[in-house]
Amino acid sequence: MIENLPGSVRHRCGFSPGWSVRAYEDSLDLVLFEAAFCFRCHEVRLHGTAVPPALGTQFFDADTPPAHALLALFRAAAP
Repeated sequence: MIENLPGSVRHRCGFSPGWSVRAYEDSLDLVLFEAAFCFRCHEVRLHGTAVPPALGTQFFDADTPPAHALLALFRAAAP
């Protein structure tokens, strides 16, 4: 689902991510990647051992159906 988010341009809000996804290796000791999403500035920041530096900051269109679906999943998973 994340891979299919449409691209976007940078917006300004100061990057205040409200949601993230984290993946671990089998031992759960090493974080392979974390993707932190800010739906206000349409930015996702990725870091971890599986993330090439060139992919560390990306932008997505938060006003599209795929982004709305992802946000709905995040909200449904929140306690």
